Amino acid sequence: MADSKQNDFMKAYEGCHDRFLRYCSSLAFGKMDVQDLVQDVLVTAYHKFEKIENKDQLLHYLIRAARNRSISIWRKHKKQSELTEQHAERLSDQGVSPEIILDIQLLYQMLNKLPLKQKEALILFEVNGFSMKEIAEIQGSNEGAIKTKISRGRKKLAQLMSDNTYRSVSGLLETLQTITL
Repeated sequence: MADSKQNDFMKAYEGCHDRFLRYCSSLAFGKMDVQDLVQDVLVTAYHKFEKIENKDQLLHYLIRAARNRSISIWRKHKKQSELTEQHAERLSDQGVSPEIILDIQLLYQMLNKLPLKQKEALILFEVNGFSMKEIAEIQGSNEGAIKTKISRGRKKLAQLMSDNTYRSVSGLLETLQTITL
């Protein structure tokens, strides 16, 4: 029975691994270790797998669980500079230039000034490539509300970034799509 559960879980997870990992990477930047977040959420999801009604919606479940887990961790701990340094080191190991790393750190500082749902919708759409429909399902909202959140988030982010010396926000968001943090 355990082998069957494991096989079923792995089959369901296989299709969403890359998107889930990218989401956790963008969510955890500068706040926690990505691998710890991924492992924690996967262990919890595995143990609760039988209770998940829509197995084909595992990605949405994992994203909600990661978001909730990260919020709990953020409340317990303040921003840890050593984690930001670890993320910067990982990016450097991937060949990302120091200028881009600084831009990414600035972007995350500005993203953290947005309301949580707006920030999450923007990250899911711009960085992780989720559709408006998928984001609406994840956030328990409708597509129109998600479009509004993303539009307002872009405008607010551009405003925040214009106060700093910076290249285009959209250019940096495109760069984030191509790397795993």
